[in-house]
This record gives sequence, C-alpha cells and structure tokens, in this order.
Amino acid sequence: MNPFPEDVFTEPEDVDPDTLANLGPLRALAGVWEGRKGIDLNPKADGPERRAYLERIEMQPIDPQANGPQLFYGLRYHIHINTEEEDITFHEQVGYWLWEPATGLILQTLAIPRGQSALAAGRAKADGSGLSVRAERGSTEYGITSTAFLEYAFRTDSYELQITFNPDGSWSYVSDTMLSVHGRTEPFRHRDRNTLSKVAEPTPNPLALIEAAKRGAPELA
Repeated sequence: MNPFPEDVFTEPEDVDPDTLANLGPLRALAGVWEGRKGIDLNPKADGPERRAYLERIEMQPIDPQANGPQLFYGLRYHIHINTEEEDITFHEQVGYWLWEPATGLILQTLAIPRGQSALAAGRAKADGSGLSVRAERGSTEYGITSTAFLEYAFRTDSYELQITFNPDGSWSYVSDTMLSVHGRTEPFRHRDRNTLSKVAEPTPNPLALIEAAKRGAPELA
C-alpha cells in the first residue's frame, strides 16, 4: 500500500521554527562533542590494523526542511578525526541527521572526501536508549555510492551505525562497514567505535533566532 499522499506539492503550515525543540531522539546529539578513545579496525595488505583515534564532532541545528508535505528537522554535522601520533587528518566526514516527526523516520546522510557518499535510514529504540541507521549498496532509497576505484578495490556492501545514549549525557557508537576487498575471498568488517562527551552547546538554527529577535525574546539555548 502506498503510504504517501496524493498531494505531493502542498507544504505544511504553522511549522515551528525552533529546530532544537523538535528534534525528537536527535536532540541528544546536538552540540559539539569530543572523544579520545576511538578504536578503528581497518584492512591492510598484511592483515587487519587496529588504531586508536581522537574525534571531534560538531552537530548544529538547521532550519526545518520540507519535501512538499514531508517535514524534517535536523542537524548539520562535521566529523574530524586524527591520532595521537599524527596531526594529519585520519578521517573527515560531513552530512546531516534528519528526523521526520510524522513517521519517526531517522536519516543520516554522509560524504567523505575519498569519493563516497551514503543515505542511511533507521529508527530510535522504543525505550529512548539509542538509535540505529543502515544503508546498503544497490538500494535506490537508502544506498551507498562510491568511485569506480573503491568499487573495484574496497567495495562497500553495507553500512550500519548503532548509537547508545549514556546516563551521564555522553553517547557511544559502533559503526560497521562490510567491505569486499580486492583479492580477498571473505568480506571484511571495518569497525569503528568511540564515546563522545559534550564540550559546547549547539547554536539555535537561523530561523529560530530570527523569530526570537522579532519577539524580543532572550537568546535561545
């Protein structure tokens, strides 16, 4: 059965401009975060390599976004990772986390500067303890795209991210990317994990600040 309305053009009215108040389970991710105990397991010619890493993630609210009647609230994010031994960037990633209040759908878009992007979809856990998203190669809805070289040498068949919200306000993740590595017969599970603690609060989205200024309200927090 088609879950979508016949009218795909009319956008919702009276949309609350305050994204931070409407992020649902994504509210726990808003802000600036740092983690110093990340562990990366990745494929190398001589076998799997395990590396520790340092991570900084900035997640800032964006204005509400509409696809006709579909409405999203979300966070724009930037991930920067390096290691204790090197100042050069070990990993960089940008994208959006999106929440659809009407359906409970959670989306993560991601792009990395090595010629790869993905759109992953999932849901929050019913008890509020976390969320998960997943994307698969070949899907036209929630899929993965890569350069011709990556398809040949390190083909990504699936991506899954599990996030757990911790009682102390921090959050942890486990990221599993299943790779088909050139010359290897068995798939490789590329796993990253870390725990992030908040180092700065988020900045309210532009429309929320504009509306607050019109009302003469104090700055949103």
